[in-house]
Amino acid sequence: MKRILVVDDDPYILMSLEFVMKKAGHDVMIARNGAEAVEAINSFHPHLLLLDVMMPDVDGFSICRYIKANEKTKDIIVVFISARTQETDIEKGLQLGAARYICKPFSTRDIARHINELLAE
Repeated sequence: MKRILVVDDDPYILMSLEFVMKKAGHDVMIARNGAEAVEAINSFHPHLLLLDVMMPDVDGFSICRYIKANEKTKDIIVVFISARTQETDIEKGLQLGAARYICKPFSTRDIARHINELLAE
């Protein structure tokens, strides 16, 4: 069982992703903003992070930078899920170290497929 942290400020997205990840047999924790995400990263030690870019306090890009710069967290797999769909945003996310950048709206089936592929590597 892998630990997955889902970070999004939209309660409906949190609920649907949490349900899909638990159904797939993963241990799931949710965070509603960047501050909760940083706290959960340090206490929950996720294998994979599903991360929104636009949040009210700390944006997902900053969280990804924090994870990849920290020796203890740099191996966490980061997957951005965002409504920011400009090519520059996607490139930025991947350059920061994300394994995938998935644009909203998304299919939960596609998310599950991406997660399974990444966790199998």
